[in-house]
Amino acid sequence: MNTINETNFKFPKQKSVYKGKVREVYNINDDLLVMIATDRLSAFDVILPRQIPFKGQILNQIATKMMNDTADIVPNWLIANPDENVAVGHLCEPFKVEMVIRGYLSGHAAREYKAGKRMLCGVAMANGLVENDKFPEPIITPSTKADNGEHDEDISRENILSQGIVAEEDYIVLEKYTRALFQRGTEIAAKRGLILVDTKYEFGKTKEGEIVLIDEIHTPDSSRYFYAEGYQERQNKGEAQKQLSKEFVRQWLIENGFQGKEGQQIPAMSDEKILEISNRYIELYEQITGESFVKASTENVLHRIEKNVLQFLDK
Repeated sequence: MNTINETNFKFPKQKSVYKGKVREVYNINDDLLVMIATDRLSAFDVILPRQIPFKGQILNQIATKMMNDTADIVPNWLIANPDENVAVGHLCEPFKVEMVIRGYLSGHAAREYKAGKRMLCGVAMANGLVENDKFPEPIITPSTKADNGEHDEDISRENILSQGIVAEEDYIVLEKYTRALFQRGTEIAAKRGLILVDTKYEFGKTKEGEIVLIDEIHTPDSSRYFYAEGYQERQNKGEAQKQLSKEFVRQWLIENGFQGKEGQQIPAMSDEKILEISNRYIELYEQITGESFVKASTENVLHRIEKNVLQFLDK
């Protein structure tokens, strides 16, 4: 099956291309951004050797739907989706922080908590919590936006402001938007029988100076979901939560001796494991959107993407 590992397009009026861990972003005439979601899989800030069929399409279509479903509360960069793997939007200057918000003690927060830490990004976490417990109120735990190949780092609100990474008046807006989006995402998830556990948002500023949501939103790569049914029962029994997110990939890597640390070898993924991961992504798409996933044709997939983007840019 054809998957998208990388693209090397030359679009009309193309100024530059930025290749992130998963997405490749083409600058068109310092006006538009063409963002292509590849099928690459990253974990612990490392791009894994094999791609996951339909992953890029799934991420792109979930992010598009969620941007449309939140546009009434937070403006976003999106203009159009000329292809299943492509989003086109306004060129923005991205803020150099990711706004991570957590409603539950899970993932990175749980690992830090287990190591004895009770402060995360300058935010206090109460004693006596158990992994996957709900926080009294969602907490914002930002991270620096790493360049390709580098690790994101936790950072506090105070350090973001004192280092001048984001101006205070802008940061207040980022916090407000982050809480509003998380609330809406929580409500959307609840309608689908899910709990939005934690997520991250990225923001940028348009040429006109408006702060807008960019990149992805509420996808399995940027978010963690639990199934709501049986959540409390599993907590009471000390059982692992049933979840839909990329965390199952991270856990499999941890079990096979890899956490992205120096000297560690990435474990080989079998065809069966690749198919399992693809099916889990499809499951999350259908669960969170309430729609059946329609697989796009992967025959000559790069030609398909190029043709669709060229047709859009020609309008």
